[in-house]
Amino acid sequence: MKILVINGPNLNMLGIREPGIYGDQSFAALCDFIKAAVAEVGATCELYQSNHEGCLVDKIQEAYGKFDGIVINPGAYTHTSVAILDALSAVHIPTVEVHISNVMEREAFRHHSFVSLVAKKTYMGLGFEGYRKAVRYLALGEE
Repeated sequence: MKILVINGPNLNMLGIREPGIYGDQSFAALCDFIKAAVAEVGATCELYQSNHEGCLVDKIQEAYGKFDGIVINPGAYTHTSVAILDALSAVHIPTVEVHISNVMEREAFRHHSFVSLVAKKTYMGLGFEGYRKAVRYLALGEE
């Protein structure tokens, strides 16, 4: 299984941005964690991060026919991007949405997710562990 892991805006600032919400581990630590989780299930992955909506849409479209699953943390675009929703809908690749924090316990504007309309599963508030659960869900069907 080949998994595309997409991280959206500001996730490259992990460890710096609001450590009380997102923790004090760096983005590099997250990438290492994801690679280990993917290896645990015998899959392969490509990691991608961008702060730009169009770049995220392009990457999703490029995944068509190349990846068996997508793990996506769209960051703030979760709540605003119909374009990302449409791209995910177009490629028909099983997708799992991940959020490091529990967005439902945060500001009201964060409670709506466009991505959840197409995602097979959403993990939130589990820190890095949400990514492991997403990978295991796609590769092994584990809840």
